[in-house]
Amino acid sequence: MNRANKKKASRKDWKHYTIKSLAFWVICAIIAGVAFGMVDPQNAIKAKPGIDWFIQVLKWLVGPIIFLTIISGIVGLESLKEVGSIGIKAFIYFEVVSTFALGIGVLFGNLLNPGHGMNLSVESLDASSIESFTQTHQEVGSVWKILKSAIPSDPISPFLHGDTLQVLTMALFLAILISAFGGKYKPVILKPLEKAQNFFFKILTLIMWSSPIASFSAMAFLIGKFGVSSLIGMANLLGVMLVSVLVFTFGVLGIILWFYKINVFKFMRFISKEVLIVFATSSSEAALAPLMRRLESAGVSRGTTGLVIPTGYSFNLGCTNIYLALSIIFLSQAFNVPLSLGEQMSIIFILMVTSKGAVGVTGSGIIILAGTLSAMGGAIPVATVAVLLGVDKFMSEMRAVGNLCGNAVAAVFVGVWDKQIDMKKFRHALDHPQSVEDAIPM
Repeated sequence: MNRANKKKASRKDWKHYTIKSLAFWVICAIIAGVAFGMVDPQNAIKAKPGIDWFIQVLKWLVGPIIFLTIISGIVGLESLKEVGSIGIKAFIYFEVVSTFALGIGVLFGNLLNPGHGMNLSVESLDASSIESFTQTHQEVGSVWKILKSAIPSDPISPFLHGDTLQVLTMALFLAILISAFGGKYKPVILKPLEKAQNFFFKILTLIMWSSPIASFSAMAFLIGKFGVSSLIGMANLLGVMLVSVLVFTFGVLGIILWFYKINVFKFMRFISKEVLIVFATSSSEAALAPLMRRLESAGVSRGTTGLVIPTGYSFNLGCTNIYLALSIIFLSQAFNVPLSLGEQMSIIFILMVTSKGAVGVTGSGIIILAGTLSAMGGAIPVATVAVLLGVDKFMSEMRAVGNLCGNAVAAVFVGVWDKQIDMKKFRHALDHPQSVEDAIPM
């Protein structure tokens, strides 16, 4: 290729990866949103409806997509034994990795001491600022609460409210019925389901191109509402949280992928667009369906993505666990409430239960934290949670991104373990991520 042709090809590649790239416009929107929030905070706060609208539309779409994906995936499996096999292996994975995440939160809280020397007083806090959380935590983490929240009161509300767990329950029930009694009619039933699924993905494709507007709105509101200065007082906690999430993502998840000879950096590059969307919007819903489609296009079976990803968003919240454990250690240090090794071990055991209470709870981070402190018998007053309100939004972005990465790895791990992944196709997708772009809604 001569120099002129190389130059032309280079310009074409630049145009493809910038002007025609959704990620490029999201980055531009994030920068513009931060600048607007710093220059004109009062008007920046008014940009919030942009992100609210985007999230609401996504909630309407995510429900039908998950519903159709799970049904078509399970019905497409050869037998119901495969469904049980995937489910059991996913459950084992979730419990083991979630426990590691809790350990990381406790470990880094003790090693880096983010709350040491703050010498805060409980009496100085405004207890009214957390009333809404303390009123909600009573049933958080109870098995009955989880089971009750999984059963919808009607078949329409879960789709309107984006209740993933209830949609998952209905889809599993219907898919098992079709698989058990569909017989020779299963292919006939499957065809319109797949057509409907593709239709919703096409709508999602169009909606995702408005994500730069949502990203701008989210960042403008964030900086306008809390200001960059709000980070300074809690910089240590945010720094330790960031380090913990990175260690979990590239350490724990990296080792899990390494066992299957998968490079964690290539994998993170592969899902980088979904990561960017989640970071900008602080919403897991923004990338749930596209992530499922991306992994499916890379060779992970539809049954695996359809079961593991939605279930993982309810039960595999590794970075939420890090946040909960780290926050408790931070509060104990900040308010000079020493915790013995035995008490810290008990925190891990309590969080193994209470963290599951995040299922179906909006804004679950603070609520679950309040419930956990209550379950600890008042060793650390629930009112201390008020200290975290100013920076919880920033920490929620780290949680959302980390949880996305964790669920993506979970789908791959279970897929390999259950032989539900085409590894040759998957490795090619990691080496050539652009090769699957046309098949996913981004």
